[in-house]
Amino acid sequence: MTGKLGQKILPGRIVIVSSPSGGGKTSICRRILTMARRRQGWVFSVSYTTRHRRPREKDGREYRFVSEAVFQRRQQQRFFAESFKVHRYFYGTPRRPLEDIIRGGGVMLLDVDVRGALALKRTYREAITIFILPPSITALKRRLKRRGTETTEMRQVRFDNARREEMPKYERFEYTVVNRQLSTAVQQVLAIIAADLSRTKFMSKEQIKQLLG
Repeated sequence: MTGKLGQKILPGRIVIVSSPSGGGKTSICRRILTMARRRQGWVFSVSYTTRHRRPREKDGREYRFVSEAVFQRRQQQRFFAESFKVHRYFYGTPRRPLEDIIRGGGVMLLDVDVRGALALKRTYREAITIFILPPSITALKRRLKRRGTETTEMRQVRFDNARREEMPKYERFEYTVVNRQLSTAVQQVLAIIAADLSRTKFMSKEQIKQLLG
């Protein structure tokens, strides 16, 4: 895989995008992962969850939907790089795809909850962490309601967790993007990733020698 100025991007890079429910992390990741970027080695980490599949979701695309028994068995097998119970359901990030990216190169984009993001950063120290904030509490509540994917009770659980537990943790992330307009937020996240990929220590010494002659 090659990047800006033709440098070879090694090792692979892990990009962790997190936000409270309704913050926009999933929409941003979908916009970023165009077919062109996928051909360049960008991939999406598909998490496992015990929650029910929503309309329009496809198993293996947004998540891998499994029973609680299957999830707990995989936990015991150390299958997950991180796993937590969030909003009454279990979520986990499979370990092997992360290791494959690190060894083989490429960019892996993760859309994970706040606790999962911080746990991953402790393990993968070179990962980029980006927190997506809504423009206001009112906007967050409006977005959760507009999604129409949860009951009123579950929507309130997500809103309360966002306000009390998740949003105050933004300072623990390297970058913060306020998602006022989706297209602008996507460009900001891409700029963060591009800047990180251009860090001197990630440039191939062989490519530098060729450029310098």
